[in-house]
Amino acid sequence: MTLLSWLHRWTGGIVGLLLAILGLSGTVLLWEDSWILLPGAGDPVANDPAMLGRSVAAALAAGPELSRLTFASEEIGLHQAVYADGSGAYFAQDGALVDRWASFWERPELWLFDLHHYLLMGETGKTVTGILGLLLLAFCISGLVLWWRTRKTFRFRLWPARFTASAVVRHHRDLGAVASPLLILVAFTGAMMVFPAISGWLLSPLAHEMQDVILPDDLTAQSAQTDWALVMTRAQAAFPDAEPRRLMLPAKAGAPIAIRFRQNFEWTPNGRTYVWLDPGGARIVGTSDPATQDMASAVTEKFYPVHAGKVGGLVWRLLLTASGLALVLLGALATWSFWTRQATDISSKRAGRWSSEISVRTADSSGSPGS
Repeated sequence: MTLLSWLHRWTGGIVGLLLAILGLSGTVLLWEDSWILLPGAGDPVANDPAMLGRSVAAALAAGPELSRLTFASEEIGLHQAVYADGSGAYFAQDGALVDRWASFWERPELWLFDLHHYLLMGETGKTVTGILGLLLLAFCISGLVLWWRTRKTFRFRLWPARFTASAVVRHHRDLGAVASPLLILVAFTGAMMVFPAISGWLLSPLAHEMQDVILPDDLTAQSAQTDWALVMTRAQAAFPDAEPRRLMLPAKAGAPIAIRFRQNFEWTPNGRTYVWLDPGGARIVGTSDPATQDMASAVTEKFYPVHAGKVGGLVWRLLLTASGLALVLLGALATWSFWTRQATDISSKRAGRWSSEISVRTADSSGSPGS
């Protein structure tokens, strides 16, 4: 137990502030649909293929090298375009340009997303957040083990009774015991998204071999003559009851357009149903239906919506908000109390050494010749 307590305390003191940053950014992102106040953000969704086609054409006309266009949803009634140079734009559902940015720093929801997922460090940051998720899992489990010894003194507080080391430790211990079940779920789903190899290994008993969709690579590229309304109409015909969620343009010449749909049984907001089309003739060249995939894929598909509060309605978002704010307190106060204690211990040791040196010098002076 002594070693477990030492590891929990030292590791928490080192990474606690990073966990607090993830908790705060994630909590704010849970409610982004409430604070993106652009014109049209609250409009009801109209998934008419002709209107969607006009929006695609408008996004292409607004800037070079459109990478993808995420269609309006119940959360945000605007289409979001992302361009190859890192810029982006919001479009109303009638194709009118609402906002344009040259860098994600110009939109708070974008840099907050990058902070939460990548710590503003790209793929390296993504790996770090995954490791932090695994550490949070370890903190929750070890914290519950350590708390069990003192469970009879449990007293739930939202805030420490006093800002003393002992009071902060008691608050950390008891708040962690309450928040741990939710934090374990959040940490697990987050880490599994970052490390799919671990997820694949855990879910391997539920997996079976599936054939990859073979797509052509010699198709005609899209042009000014591409009929985007026809593209959307034919894609919709492949899954008539599905909701169109995102259009992705080919990254290289000869590749097809990809359109993601969301079927009723899917939890992921943008769905995992794919339709691939010939950019030149709007001919379907491939489809992928998650209804035919294995149980492992069905479980994996749930990680993001559970983690980000995209299912479960208001109740689940409130629970995630509570767990996120708890993580902010646990991480920030753990860092503060740990380094405060370290500073106090160092000061005490220095004071003890100085006191010893003074005592030795005094004793030497008292015992010197002629005294």
